[in-house]
Amino acid sequence: MSLEQIGTEWLATAGLRPTRQRVTLAALLVGDGNHRHVTAESLFEAARDKGNAVSLATVYNTLSAFCDAGLMQEVTVDGSKSYFDTNTHDHPHFYWEDEAKLTDAPSDQLVIARLPDAPEGAEIASVDVVIRLRRKT
Repeated sequence: MSLEQIGTEWLATAGLRPTRQRVTLAALLVGDGNHRHVTAESLFEAARDKGNAVSLATVYNTLSAFCDAGLMQEVTVDGSKSYFDTNTHDHPHFYWEDEAKLTDAPSDQLVIARLPDAPEGAEIASVDVVIRLRRKT
């Protein structure tokens, strides 16, 4: 199966129309079967490096559509830097400060014993765990 076919099937699982740009970006994200943590900028560069003409605005809009459809999740670091993860299962992340890189952390080693009660009239929608790392010098 070609990368484009894999991308098209991935879009179909969420009922998204397979436009040329979506298929191109989907193939880059899931074509080899591995999960990815990307920024809009890194995905834009990867598309450009493969000779695909797509604007950065289109990449942002497409990633947003993929998140809205449940194909990806957005992980925000520092309140402003967004990474997009193709693994949509709940799991923690390592953020490597020296490299500005996001990777999965082992879920089986994370224990959250208790969360605070949500304020009255609110409910906890999700818990994001980002563990910041730096290399020892």
